Amino acid sequence: MLKWLLTLVLALLVMGALTPWLRRLRFGRMPGDINIERNGRQYSFPIGSTILLSLLASLIFWMLR
Repeated sequence: MLKWLLTLVLALLVMGALTPWLRRLRFGRMPGDINIERNGRQYSFPIGSTILLSLLASLIFWMLR
């Protein structure tokens, strides 16, 4: 359980850091992604993208077994 939680948090941090670059490629604006602008700063929480990538990775690992 702790491994999955750590993986989810790490994936969320990576997706959050890559969000500005992914927006230039028109990727990363999925339903469930939360974007907040306050005081001239923009905060992104790519929850929907993280869940989708996690499901995709699980499917790939399941198929390789």
